[in-house]
Amino acid sequence: MARIFTIANQKGGVGKTTTSVNLAAGLAKLGQRVLLVDLDPQGNATMGSGIDKRTLKTTVYQVLIGMSDAEETTVWAEAAGYHLLPANRELAGAEIDLIDFEQRETRLKDALAAVDDQYDFVLVDAPPALSLLTLNALCAAHGVVIPMQCEYFALEGLSDLVATIKKVHANLNSNLKVIGLLRVMFDPRMTLSQQVSAQLEQHFGDKVFRTVIPRNVRLAEAPSHGLPGVVFDPASRGAKAYLEFGAEMVERAKSM
Repeated sequence: MARIFTIANQKGGVGKTTTSVNLAAGLAKLGQRVLLVDLDPQGNATMGSGIDKRTLKTTVYQVLIGMSDAEETTVWAEAAGYHLLPANRELAGAEIDLIDFEQRETRLKDALAAVDDQYDFVLVDAPPALSLLTLNALCAAHGVVIPMQCEYFALEGLSDLVATIKKVHANLNSNLKVIGLLRVMFDPRMTLSQQVSAQLEQHFGDKVFRTVIPRNVRLAEAPSHGLPGVVFDPASRGAKAYLEFGAEMVERAKSM
């Protein structure tokens, strides 16, 4: 049975997609069978996995509205080393199309149930907003991984996201919980980063992952080459950190 984790943050620009593709690639390098679900209409996780979103005939959009199934829509991202349920701009129309469906919040969950035995980990890259797509991502998941920068506004966004997760847990998915907070784009030279990091550890304890992802130019360059940073430059500090994070995720999944 696959462990399904949604990578979510209602704040944009926090390294959510970078975390999704690099965690997927890191887990694959550790011998795990991985499916990455791109649930963001921008399709950045698709392009960052080496798949051209402009050439796709079917995407997660067709899966959500019942015109295709997860198995036949999934593609093999060879360079990245994992399977991908891709997305493109068509997905933006799902918000309107899903309104007419009964149990529209669980369309992704139902679709993933058909491929559950084929993977060890399913990672869902959720859009940076509280939308019907995000609700689908949260309803399908066993847990949420929250990437966040150690800055003041990130703390405000975190409280909003935690409140949303509690509502989904109470009303739609009683299995849902916060798996952990991942500190990304971390610069230890900045006093504010250190202060916010300490606050997170104080308030959330062991919910804060031990691994810290440093600010790293090679991770930022990798998407332009259609590769996760873990594959693009395995020797970089960022890639090594995501591999370490992958090992920590395997460890946490065992205790679930």
